[in-house]
Amino acid sequence: MPGNKWQASIENITGTLYDPPMPDVAHLLDRKSHRRRPAPGVAFLGDLTLDRGRVHEACGSARRRLALMVAGALQGPIFWIRPSWMPVHLNPEGMVRLADPARLIFVTPKRPEDLLWTMEEVLRAGLAPLTVADLPEPPGLTAVRRLHLAAETGAAEGRCVPLGLLLTPGTGGAPGVETRWSLTPNHGENGHEAWVLDRLRARMQPEKTWQVTGGKGGPRLDSPGPRS
Repeated sequence: MPGNKWQASIENITGTLYDPPMPDVAHLLDRKSHRRRPAPGVAFLGDLTLDRGRVHEACGSARRRLALMVAGALQGPIFWIRPSWMPVHLNPEGMVRLADPARLIFVTPKRPEDLLWTMEEVLRAGLAPLTVADLPEPPGLTAVRRLHLAAETGAAEGRCVPLGLLLTPGTGGAPGVETRWSLTPNHGENGHEAWVLDRLRARMQPEKTWQVTGGKGGPRLDSPGPRS
């Protein structure tokens, strides 16, 4: 039963001895899968959207802020996965303007191999609209394809069409992601908040750069800037 599988997965995350065998999915690593009719994209900033049922990547020094923008555009629980040894912690007071901290469920695996396994299981369950994995390095192509398949399975068999977001350092570079975005600070004087948002990869759209400004009303997308 899906519920039993989900319960077993959660028990494994919390440290019991349950350790299910990894299935052989080599013959499934293609785009022909369990998809139902496409769900509307997630409009996370202005008219910019992310496709549900797919896995995207965010990089740049403000990548966690970008992830919180996506979280704020959705309703329901958000799974946030990061290594237990990673020193970075989100500040609830800092995120409250972007997303309700009470919606976040933090999972901190102790083993590197459990980071993507956890994300895969959460996506496959189809119970949370967004799953974020804060990673120390970009995953490989096979791992990304597995995540896509898990998201598509969750969309077909779960309660919602999940979206996966990989946070990677530097300029990113996870192969096979649906889109790749970079957000970096570009603050001005007198406390003026601003960032540069780059769309570095998209299957159906060109690379592009925008200026993003902050304020009491939250982040706002300004006119596109020149891409260097």
